Amino acid sequence: MRGDERIDPAFRALPLGALADAALSRAGELGASHADLRVERILSQSLALRDGAVSSAADAVTLGLAVRVIVDGTWGFASTAELTPSSAAAVAARAVEVARTLRALNSEPVVRADEPVYPEASWVSEYEIDPFTVPTQDKIALLAEWSERLLAADGVDHADAACPQIKEIKFYADLAGTSTMQQRIRIEPRFTATAVDRAAGQFETMRTLAPPVGRGWEYALGNGWDFDAELAQVPELLAEKMKAPTVQPGRYDLVIDPSNLWLTIHESVGHATEYDRAIGYEAAYAGTSFATPDRLGTLRYGSELMHVTGDRTVPHGLATVGYDDDGVATTQWDLVRDGVLVGYQLDRAFAPRLGLDRSNGCAFADSPHHTPIQRMANVSLQPDPTRDTTLEELISGVDQGIYVVGDKSWSIDMQRYNFQFTGQRFYRISGGKLAGQLRDVAYQATTTDFWGSLRRLGGPSSWLLSGALNCGKAQPGQIAAVSHGCPPALFEQVNVLNTAREGGR
Repeated sequence: MRGDERIDPAFRALPLGALADAALSRAGELGASHADLRVERILSQSLALRDGAVSSAADAVTLGLAVRVIVDGTWGFASTAELTPSSAAAVAARAVEVARTLRALNSEPVVRADEPVYPEASWVSEYEIDPFTVPTQDKIALLAEWSERLLAADGVDHADAACPQIKEIKFYADLAGTSTMQQRIRIEPRFTATAVDRAAGQFETMRTLAPPVGRGWEYALGNGWDFDAELAQVPELLAEKMKAPTVQPGRYDLVIDPSNLWLTIHESVGHATEYDRAIGYEAAYAGTSFATPDRLGTLRYGSELMHVTGDRTVPHGLATVGYDDDGVATTQWDLVRDGVLVGYQLDRAFAPRLGLDRSNGCAFADSPHHTPIQRMANVSLQPDPTRDTTLEELISGVDQGIYVVGDKSWSIDMQRYNFQFTGQRFYRISGGKLAGQLRDVAYQATTTDFWGSLRRLGGPSSWLLSGALNCGKAQPGQIAAVSHGCPPALFEQVNVLNTAREGGR
């Protein structure tokens, strides 16, 4: 199996075709109506510095193959770390045995949506420099330089810098004739400055707003984010935050920056529109969803400005792939349109339950030793399509309000409905202008009230892709990376809490 020449030659040299032939033919001989094979190699490196000194440096490699089958309408799954045709055949037989054992417990036979066949397809994410080709000492040197610049600034007592990197290579083949080979890279260079007020026994932090992305080492070098400018700004912003007055609780118009709003989208829309949560299939890990299928097409999720898409194709997205782990070619689709719930994220097994002819490509497993489950796409709020409104224009339209920047802590209930979010920094808005930072701010609402208060959106040039590397789901737990794009947005009269008072301080 040759594959795209950009894909790691060591992976392409594995006996992928022989493994697929052995596993799929054995599964078919034993009566499987469907069988697929995944071979994966996942490289990860995590570097962390504390006050300029290396506190941890860890490298890991996961390599293995998995076989998934359907026998008599029941799933079976097995995996191994041994990549030989004989072990692939044995794993297929074990997967069939698992399916037959579970058949008596299965009250609902698996029905999968159709999908075209994609023979010998390949896909590689968009990056310039593979971080695993960069010497580790060079990466540590860059993080140390960032730390030194922060520590040299007045008022900064501690500095943390880190950079997790992941390279995921995956081969998929199934009985229908699809075979795909894919490689993607994700990275998150980050730093945090801490100031300590020893007299008051308090401290404050300020972190980079740079999001994790589907890019290479060029991102850490400034391609896609201006780390140099931010390193120069953060100490001054932190000093202002240390002296900022505490917020008076009440209702405020909020202008929310994409660096904060992405997380609200993730929790209140992304998880809520996962179809397995909406039908109660996924409940043990982080709950279900208020956005149930009986409300599809009628639920007023937010104002008419709200247009949210699921997308597995956006460049540099953390959940972007060419083909999912069901062999489905990825796409973009609507979840909320004109403020109304119109769609869900789902895989080939869930699509027929909703009456759909085709999956929207949301099957993913985080390891060759885990079975694919339905995972979140890049879920994004679209910008104002009528004019290219800027952040400054949004702020200028607010008489008294708060501008919210950066993500921090959050909480949401088990139905994805009642929530509160804090942030990295907050600015009072007075007479359409920023009037200094505030502290101890959290905004609280129900999902539909919050999105119903959406009054203005930034335009296309203000749209930013943010996200997280560590979205958790399922039992046994799996981790997936996901991005969320959005413009800055104005929300009217949202309830603001004072976190210091709420905490009894």
